[in-house]
Amino acid sequence: MHLQEIWRFPVKSLRGECLPHARLTADGVTGDRHVHIRGPRGVLTARTRPGLLSLSATTGPGGDVLIDGHPWHGPQAAAAVRAVGGLDATAVRYGGPERFDVLNLTVATDGALAALGHDPRRLRSNLVIAGVPGLAERHWPGRTLRIGDAVIGVLKLRARCVVTTVDPDSGVRDPSVLRDIHRRYEGRFALDCWVAVPGVVHAGDPVRLTDEELDAPAPGGWILGAPYTLPAN
Repeated sequence: MHLQEIWRFPVKSLRGECLPHARLTADGVTGDRHVHIRGPRGVLTARTRPGLLSLSATTGPGGDVLIDGHPWHGPQAAAAVRAVGGLDATAVRYGGPERFDVLNLTVATDGALAALGHDPRRLRSNLVIAGVPGLAERHWPGRTLRIGDAVIGVLKLRARCVVTTVDPDSGVRDPSVLRDIHRRYEGRFALDCWVAVPGVVHAGDPVRLTDEELDAPAPGGWILGAPYTLPAN
């Protein structure tokens, strides 16, 4: 097995960037989701504002977050955000753990993505691992991944939401995608993971699956804007 793709999403619910390498820390991929879009009632995501996925989020040479190529806090980015998020939508920088829905690292495998048969970008995975047969990833919860210097714990299969129904290019919804995931996979696909030992990973790095015991991750994150506590198992 090897690491095929590394993805970072500098702005929550905007399109992300594929990286040749990245540093993984206890906070996930460095620079991931450090900006989000906020409205009068709280955080806005593609669940209710699918047009957000029509905007690109990248990281500039100096580490600044860019929205459609413009500084996230500048007037051009603000206009782009308002155009799809609403007149009260604004970009906000925040680095707390609750900016993630559950855990701060999502992992998928090539075999499972091929079985799913939909655009893999709909799943917004941080890491894609190649060389994995079929649906083998569904037996990985409770196990450990070693990639480069990093050690990653696999908590559970990830419950999927309506964001998977949004075409990552056009922003058009296709409800059949989520229905398919529920029908074939009980609504769960790809893996909720955490970084147990920080390290740098590169596309092409070998991946080892082990049975090391790791300390459980600390609770944190939100689901649909509500506080969320990780399950005991």
